[in-house]
Amino acid sequence: MFNKEINSRRDKFNYYLDVAETVLKRGTCLRRNFGAVIVKNDQIISSGYTGAPRGRTNCLDLGKCLRDKLNIARGERYELCRSVHAEANAIIHASRASMLDSFIYLVGIEKITGKYVENTAPCAMCERLIINSGILQVIVRKNIEEFLAIKVNKWLEDDELLLKIKE
Repeated sequence: MFNKEINSRRDKFNYYLDVAETVLKRGTCLRRNFGAVIVKNDQIISSGYTGAPRGRTNCLDLGKCLRDKLNIARGERYELCRSVHAEANAIIHASRASMLDSFIYLVGIEKITGKYVENTAPCAMCERLIINSGILQVIVRKNIEEFLAIKVNKWLEDDELLLKIKE
């Protein structure tokens, strides 16, 4: 007997987002954790999660977050954060040649609430890393079924527009 629910397949975008969501569970941030998976030609090339650099004590083990202690808002003063972002970790662990024309899938979860991070997008530094890596698109999970696809070359177009406005 055919059971549609058991035999239905997850679409590829959500499949890779599910993998990224599993990866984020290794994260060590006390605020929010992210998981990233780089995929090219339906093959996972690399993954990364939010965590302190190798050899440094992470916030989870320290039991404190300097940015929380100083009441620093999301998206500000990243230089005070002990963690390397998930996107950066995934990029660090792959060669540029393997990332050319790939996709990076990104999922973020708030540590306290367990909910998806609203308006998830790579920070300005991670945007630059993604551009230089040769990745074509960033796929970001909005909720368990919905996602947003961001074309990396749009960042370049927006940058050119901003430069023209500033002149």
